[in-house]
Amino acid sequence: MDKYRCTVCGYIYEPENGDPDSGIAPGTSFENLPDEWKCPVCGAPKESFEKIG
Repeated sequence: MDKYRCTVCGYIYEPENGDPDSGIAPGTSFENLPDEWKCPVCGAPKESFEKIG
């Protein structure tokens, strides 16, 4: 699964880790995150993330 970086603060969303503090289970792909999900570090919206290789 692809990783995504927040273009505001640099946080990397790693699907294998999920975002437990936001109730996102490990193994959840970025595409399957709820539209209202926000960066856990800076609060930027999902649209502020870019796919990284």
